[in-house]
Amino acid sequence: MKKVAIVGTVGIPACYGGFESLVENLTLYSSDNIEYTVFCSANSYSEQKKYHNNARLLYLPFKANGMQSVIYDIFSLIKCLMIKPDVILILGVSGCIFLPIFRLFSNSKIITNIDGLEWRRDKWSRGIRWFLKVSEHFAVRFSDIVVTDNKAIGDYVDSEYNVRNITIAYGGDHAIRKSNIDYINTPSDDGYALGLCRIEPENNVEMILEAFSLTSNQLKFVGNWKSSSYGISLRNKYQHYRNIELLDPIYDLDELYKLRIGSSLYLHGHSAGGTNPSLVEMMHFGKPIFAFDCLFNRYSTNNGAHFFKNASDILYLISTVNQLELEINGKKMKDLAIERYTWAVISQSYEEIYF
Repeated sequence: MKKVAIVGTVGIPACYGGFESLVENLTLYSSDNIEYTVFCSANSYSEQKKYHNNARLLYLPFKANGMQSVIYDIFSLIKCLMIKPDVILILGVSGCIFLPIFRLFSNSKIITNIDGLEWRRDKWSRGIRWFLKVSEHFAVRFSDIVVTDNKAIGDYVDSEYNVRNITIAYGGDHAIRKSNIDYINTPSDDGYALGLCRIEPENNVEMILEAFSLTSNQLKFVGNWKSSSYGISLRNKYQHYRNIELLDPIYDLDELYKLRIGSSLYLHGHSAGGTNPSLVEMMHFGKPIFAFDCLFNRYSTNNGAHFFKNASDILYLISTVNQLELEINGKKMKDLAIERYTWAVISQSYEEIYF
């Protein structure tokens, strides 16, 4: 029996983002010889269950995101000194600034998933980027095993730190729901294109909206349009186009299922962050993928998506890729998702490195 503590997420039941979905499914697919303890942010749960998916839940009175995440992760590690797990799985680097001190007092095996090179992101100030870079350095140097979610990040760790790492992505099959809507493997001629992401410049949202403003093709785009001046500006600029529907965030997986299954193709504009959960989720639907041309997306799709670098490329793809090519691409994406991006595969990969 291996006792594994998970540090660095809001917690479970999952109600937030990619790391939370990872923990939800690691515990759901856990084998009998793994005993999980998951640290949770008390601020995020009105009902504080003691167990979920047979994992023990420990609550701390800090926010798991923003600057408080550093304190949250450090106190989680201090608590680990008391419960003495065999393995500590750290998700993200915020609290890894504490690892040099922590290693003096702990014999636990430390595995850190360093996430998506957060320090490179333009949305952070120079000071925050410096802090995240230092935290990443400590994460890599003071972990027994470094996990990356995309080979492009793995290559970066190799070249930057000369440290061996293991690439384990995310599952996406939880997005497929039992529903009264028939499962469709191929895109329809008259469906809509779908976009789904946080509304941030690095996700190339305006590039996609600009392209569809110049065509009559239907686009539904889901995101947090009201959360930033950038999102509000885009919403004001593009909400009046008859073929563009801008939808507020949808967190209900059944509602997302209906939206995804009815689409004819998926537009993925992410340019940063490694393997993106929304991409691997969408690949399970057998829809063709138009993805922004960057190393992360090329690795995630095994070079199999249709790629774009600007609005003109998107317009070209819309006008030239025929129905048969779309169907072939959708099947290719689904086959790859079944091979690489199921939670059974991901959970087994993590459990192999615990021992």
